Amino acid sequence: DDCFVIQPTAASETTDINTAMMELLLLVHTLRLSSAKRITAIVPYFAYSRQDRKTEPRVPISASAVAQLVQCMGVDRVVTLDLHCGQLQGFFRNMPVDNLLMFPEFATYVMRQPWFDRENTVVVSPDAGGVERANVLADRIGASHIVTILKRRAEAGKVDSMQTVGNVKGYTCIIVDDIVDTAGTLCKACDLLKDMGAVRLVACASHGILTDPACERISECEALSELVVSDSIAQDLNSKKCSKLTVLTIAPLLVQAIYNLHHENSLTSLFVSN
Repeated sequence: DDCFVIQPTAASETTDINTAMMELLLLVHTLRLSSAKRITAIVPYFAYSRQDRKTEPRVPISASAVAQLVQCMGVDRVVTLDLHCGQLQGFFRNMPVDNLLMFPEFATYVMRQPWFDRENTVVVSPDAGGVERANVLADRIGASHIVTILKRRAEAGKVDSMQTVGNVKGYTCIIVDDIVDTAGTLCKACDLLKDMGAVRLVACASHGILTDPACERISECEALSELVVSDSIAQDLNSKKCSKLTVLTIAPLLVQAIYNLHHENSLTSLFVSN
């Protein structure tokens, strides 16, 4: 039979990230031993995706190791959502990997808001690496222009200084990123943009890890009006702790992907940006 395993490899209230990873591997192994014809792993959040290269000597490339583990268990195809780096698909040898996109859902949500005015809206990339993601969203909603934030990091996870490239004075800013973890950098970026004259700040992130004290920081950040994330990672507890958090479901996107794959149809329609 055609089997689909839906398993986000992320920590939750009851499961840590490594347990979630082992559950995925054992589920796939069980299906392979049960003579499944084809196994597709639906992994909305890909574990260790940020560790995609060596940043110093004698450290692992964890994302590559996870990809090898999944492949060794006998997965035939992987479907995921907004990988931290698109090149992660290359860690899977001779296996199709479908990296679904969240930006159409963000664009639809933003354009439905009463405050939305395309001529007075800019899309902000929180770093140089996210410019392409911001560009795609800006094209989708017809934003005025794109602004980039340049960061200098003192060490991993800690930002020393920030500056912007582009004008935000008098504009509504949509900050778009793939992951929000502790929200420290996000809140600093919001304060910077507010000081530069932005009238409203809304952040969109595909994966809301929201490690403590993220919810507290977001709630206390007066500059940030709203944080929009997907439910690739369970947000039940975070939604209760943070009133600024809005969660969009990825269920329709996954349903369409599963339907197309099961019926041998193309997934191209899920990647079209216009």
